[in-house]
Amino acid sequence: MGGFRSRSESAGSSRRQDTGSRGYRRRSESHRREHEDARRRTGSGDRVRDVVFDVLRRVSSEGAYANIALPEALRSANLHGRDAAFATELTYGTLRMQGLLDAVIADVAGRPVDRIDAVVLDALRLGAYQIMRTRVDDHAAVNTTVELVKANGEAKAAGFTNGVLRSLTRTPAGTLVDRVVGRVTDPLERAALRTSHPAWIAEAFNAALGAGPGQLSPELPEALEADDIRPLVHLAARPGQISGEELALVTGGEQGRWSPYAVYLSEGDPGELEPVKEGLAGVQDEGSQLIALALLRARVDDDHGRWLDLCSGPGGKTAFIASWAMGDGAVVDAVEPVPHRARLVRNATRGLPVTVFEGDGRRLEGIEGLEIPTAAGRGGAAESSGYDRVLVDAPCTGLGALRRRPEARWRKSPGDVPGLVSLQRDLLRSALRATRPGGVVVYSTCSPHPAETREVVLSVAEETGAVVEDATALFPELTGEGERESGTLDSAPFVQLWPHRHGTDAMFFAVLRR
Repeated sequence: MGGFRSRSESAGSSRRQDTGSRGYRRRSESHRREHEDARRRTGSGDRVRDVVFDVLRRVSSEGAYANIALPEALRSANLHGRDAAFATELTYGTLRMQGLLDAVIADVAGRPVDRIDAVVLDALRLGAYQIMRTRVDDHAAVNTTVELVKANGEAKAAGFTNGVLRSLTRTPAGTLVDRVVGRVTDPLERAALRTSHPAWIAEAFNAALGAGPGQLSPELPEALEADDIRPLVHLAARPGQISGEELALVTGGEQGRWSPYAVYLSEGDPGELEPVKEGLAGVQDEGSQLIALALLRARVDDDHGRWLDLCSGPGGKTAFIASWAMGDGAVVDAVEPVPHRARLVRNATRGLPVTVFEGDGRRLEGIEGLEIPTAAGRGGAAESSGYDRVLVDAPCTGLGALRRRPEARWRKSPGDVPGLVSLQRDLLRSALRATRPGGVVVYSTCSPHPAETREVVLSVAEETGAVVEDATALFPELTGEGERESGTLDSAPFVQLWPHRHGTDAMFFAVLRR
């Protein structure tokens, strides 16, 4: 697999490690908690790996999110600079590659991973990742992992851990991967395992890339591999408050490729930047900026300046839209059902022409204080009631942001999709009901799954009589200058962004006119 470290020494090649150590068996939950307490008291002597392992355990056993747990752990341990960067690489890399690492560990250990104690398994994953994907010395990777196991109250599993990892060091990483992947007969499942994705996610990507039943898109491997590449931080300059060019100069970043307001940062904490502290800019993927721009660029005759963000939390798109609205004399109503996310929207839009309402976007008439705009617009003309512009950034599986959420691919399941699709359709119907004739709705997801994207839009459009407009016409640059056709799916006028094509998250959006 591309990115795996090659190894010149290959003695011992494919010998399995089938140790008789008692440390591989899964333990009770009470015993596991004792392990955690033991580690916190003593540690392994390696501060960086102690932090990494603590986060891995929290993700595995407590359902923590790495993008939240890791920064907290780094601050608590006072790790900065190269140490923090190394800890981030080990944490995110181990979590992203978990599926493939588990297959390799099971192959070498001679037993399925569900027969390995959870604490030991997390340690093996961390050690295997270092051996296979980093330049960490093999001896250091093995020894530090064994010490982690001992420090977690699993001294009896030290020999098992040592044996499995030393077996890995005797075999080139590419050979280890080829061996487990080679046993899979289905081409799509092979691509999924090689890039460490669940097969159902690879199947969804394949369909979104235009492959029919029984076909494999030539882009699929590249699309999957892009999820395993650390993304740049994207900043969004707030329209009317600072330009993208000014933001790049102030932050030392690089201007974005697609959005005139985007700036890329390769390192550093964006929260410490003055423009972010002052509310002149925010952290926002460039794809999200394009969705907000689509709402603003769509043609609306006699726009009366009443706009709605139907699913506004945590507030990044709302703030972007409202910054534009402030210069255009418009106002934005923002709806968010979850109280703490509604607070985030209020914080993000402080000083902007936004009113935040807590409630269910599927039933706007039941939200206290929210009034659908009436016939008199800002020009006083008699018009049908409804908003001029509505954004539906619908809750979704989040398959388009897997590169930013390393554990997410292992927590989602195909069973999540039907319930989300039902919610998405209800929200889009509600948005269209709240839109005046001639107004526009932008429907977006951070997922390329066809069931959540084109199928939702086409079914609701057919049901309601809404017109699906050509979203690609709003961004001709996306398909210009040799870019592969990125705006259409089965000739429908949608925009599907991809990390491997555009450097953004895999955002989808469509424009509908009532």
